[in-house]
This record gives sequence, structure tokens and C-alpha cells, in this order.
Amino acid sequence: MSKLRTGAIVPVKTFSKAKTRLNLSYEKTEDLCKMMLEEVLQTISQSDVIEKITVVSKDESAFKIGKKFDVVEIYDEKEQGVNNAVAMADKYFLDEGFDATIVFPQDVPLMQTEDIRTLYDFQMIDKCVLVVPSRRFDGTNALFRSPVDVMETHYDEDSYKIHLTTANNKSVKSALVLIRRIMLDVDEPEDLQTILKYSKPSISKMLEDLLI
Repeated sequence: MSKLRTGAIVPVKTFSKAKTRLNLSYEKTEDLCKMMLEEVLQTISQSDVIEKITVVSKDESAFKIGKKFDVVEIYDEKEQGVNNAVAMADKYFLDEGFDATIVFPQDVPLMQTEDIRTLYDFQMIDKCVLVVPSRRFDGTNALFRSPVDVMETHYDEDSYKIHLTTANNKSVKSALVLIRRIMLDVDEPEDLQTILKYSKPSISKMLEDLLI
């Protein structure tokens, strides 16, 4: 199978409105969000299957981080949720002639480049949707779609089930792919402890400081 031109989509909620369930101070929440986004973008940028990264946000701090990794900035002025953000990025990748996209959240800092390759290698011929769920199986932590417009996204409660059902309803080949480091996201206070337990050396010290 020939290599697909694959783009990455990273929707980024305004840092000041993100991760409220962590019960951290405003400053620590913002620092955590910035750290996680930088880790995610760095990992994606080093992947041999991703040709271009888009960051969809209205937060200038997110774009400042993105400049380090030559991302395409898509300004989401109304910030109407992840599905709208992905749709904006879809238009860019369709216009640029890409074959596939992978949507990643900003809060999977343990993800490694080999995890992205593993997901990519699960692709099937023709139309294909691959879903990596969150570790609680209540969300989607990575979504591979080929072609780019094979289906709309449904980020909400139990989104991984909805994504698989939508693919099935459209007669699109699909699979649930369990990749541990992508499944480890940060939403609840206990997630920080879990992330710290398996953390990369590059973020361990910052996470430790956040938990003091």
C-alpha cells in the first residue's frame, strides 16, 4: 500500500477555560496545558507518517507554541467545540489534497512517535476509520480517517462508540485500536498521578512541581 498523505489535527481549547476538573490554580492549569501541547506537537512533528500539523484554536499562546513546530494555524474565533474545530481543519486538508487525517487531543503527553506509526499501520484499504479510546472508554483520544471527509466527527460523551457506529452506518471499515500511551489523557486529578508514574523524563519535573 502506498503511503497516504496524512495530516494531524490538534484542536486546542483556550487554556484559561480548559481542565477545570483538575482543581489546579489558574497559573498551574495554564502551565500544564502549555506543557502538554508542546509535548504532543513535538511528538507529532517527529512522526514519519505525519506530513503537516494544524492547530485549531483562538488562544495565541497555543499558536506561539505551534510556531516551534511549523504548524498551520487555524483561528477558531467562535470556539464552538471540537467538532467545529475539526471541520475547519478538514477543509484545509481537503483543499491541500491530503488523503487522511488523525485528530489528536492536546492532553496525551505520553504519546510517542511509534504509537502514531502503530495506529497508521492499522489502516485498511479504501475508506477507513480507526479509533483510539480514552482509558476510561468514554472518549476518543485519536481518530484516523481516510479519506479526510469520510465522515464527520462526534466528540461528546462516549464519542468512540459514536465514531465507530457512524463509520459502520456509512459502510466504512473501522477498528477500535488500543494504544496505551495515547489512551492516557489528563482530565481528573488522579490522571496527573498516573501520568507522573509513566512520565517521560522531559515532563516529570514540571508535573512534580504542579502536584506540590
